Formats: sequence, structure tokens, C-alpha cells
Amino acid sequence: MFNYIGELSAIITAFCWSGSSFAFTTAAQRLGSLQLNINRLMLAIIFLSLTIVIAGISFNISSSQILYLAISGAIGFVFGDSFLFKAYQHIGARLGMLLMSLSPFMSAILAYIFLKENLSIWGIIGIVITIGGVVLVVVERSEVPTSKYKISNIGIFYGLMAALGQAVGLIFAKLAFNLGEINGFLATLVRITSAVGVLFPIMILTRSYKNPLNIFAKDLKALSSTLTGTLLGPYLGVTFSLLAVEHAKVGIAATLMSTVPIIMLPIAKYVYKEDLNWRSIGGAVIAVAGVAILFLR
Repeated sequence: MFNYIGELSAIITAFCWSGSSFAFTTAAQRLGSLQLNINRLMLAIIFLSLTIVIAGISFNISSSQILYLAISGAIGFVFGDSFLFKAYQHIGARLGMLLMSLSPFMSAILAYIFLKENLSIWGIIGIVITIGGVVLVVVERSEVPTSKYKISNIGIFYGLMAALGQAVGLIFAKLAFNLGEINGFLATLVRITSAVGVLFPIMILTRSYKNPLNIFAKDLKALSSTLTGTLLGPYLGVTFSLLAVEHAKVGIAATLMSTVPIIMLPIAKYVYKEDLNWRSIGGAVIAVAGVAILFLR
């Protein structure tokens, strides 16, 4: 079993990200997308800082790497995740994460343009299949009264912007890693800290920031869902994804981690009472198959 620690870590990552998306959906409904974003980023900084100190991880990083990671964090966590949480509010976690499955091929296209990374024929096939799977789910899907979340144009727009934000953020992170080796925990901490540095002043100036202690004291469910999402997402999810990439081939690890939409289907059906027809299931499977082809090309 220890020969498959990378593959097992990737599967655990997918489960963590699935759980965090539902937890953040609940938190977003109670806190709002911006307040949730700043709260979970601050909590993630605490968890990651403790991990780095306890593990004795070196802070060996250049100023150029810090700059690229800071830009990556601002785009990925502030722009991308704020739109993701807005998507959660409108169309729910399952469809929000399904739209996020478009991020890998967005990254591939941006990498081709800005990093001169060529796309093979299999890469193009993977892009087409991924788009087809997402379109199968989000276009003209009939809704039922029992479903809490309905497909809307604004929800789809938010999901697409979230995927684009993550893709652009990854390009800048790739630029940082191209300059030299960086510990994954440290890179994540730099990205998150820069995101807080951008988001916090904006919220103060717009008077949209609220003291989380006051909010959580009155709403324990918001506190529990935010803590759960932060632990499963930015903390445990990142930790296991790093283990997956370290101990398994990147293509295999990325493919297993991209099974989030599949894992979320039974949760959406039995917890959130969403109606899942064969188009929902088939679209999710096709989208993940496209991502698999893209990474295994």
C-alpha cells in the first residue's frame, strides 16, 4: 500500500476539496462571498504558519519568486475565489466545482500563449471533451422544485470567472517555480498572505469588512462551516496535493484530484437533495475524462 502513497494522497485531496466546497457553500450563504474569503484566508495563514514553524521549513525564496507568487495569490484567491463563492451562492457547490473543471484547459491555453508550452493533439482533444461535458450539464438542464440551487446565467458567469482566475494564478505560480525550487507550503503561505494584503484594505475602504469574532459569536454554524472548509481546503487539501505530486507522477496525481465533480454527485443528491439525471452524471464523467486526457497527453 505504501507504494501508492501518492495515488492515495491524490484521492484524499479530491475528497477534501469536495467537502470544503460544500462547507464553503453553507458559509457563503451566511457570511457573503467577500467576508468568507477573508475569514478563511486568515485562518489558512494561521494553520500554514504553524505547520511551517513546527516542521522547520526553510524560508529560502528569492524576491522575484515572492513577486510572482504575490501576483498569483492576488489573482487566484482574491479574484478567482471571490467569484467561486459567488457561484456557490447562485448555483451551488456541485455545479460551481464542475465549472472549475474548465480551469485546467484554460491554464493550458494560457501556458501556450505566455509560456510557449505547446499543446499536442491529445491536449486539444482533452479540451474539447472537457468543454462538452460541462456544456452537457449546464445547458438547458431542467430543474425541479426540490433543488435548492437553480442554473442561472449569472451563476455560470461567476463560475467561469472563478476558473479563469485560478488558471491565471497558476501561470504566475509556474513562473515562480521556474526560477527555482520552493517548498509548497511556503509558496502557498506567500500566495495567501498577498491575497489578504490586497483584499483586506479593499474591504476596509468599502466598509464591507465585519469583525469575524462578532459574526461567529452570533452564528456558530457559520463558524463551523468556515473552519471545516478551511481545514479541508487551503490546509489539508493543499497538504495532500503536495504529497500526491511528490510521490506520484504529476499526470496521475492531477487526474485523481480532478475527480471532485464525481465525488460530489452523491453528496449533492443525498445531502442537498439535488435532482441528478443521467445528463448530470454523464456530463461530470465526460468533463473529468477530458481533464484526464489533458494531463495524460
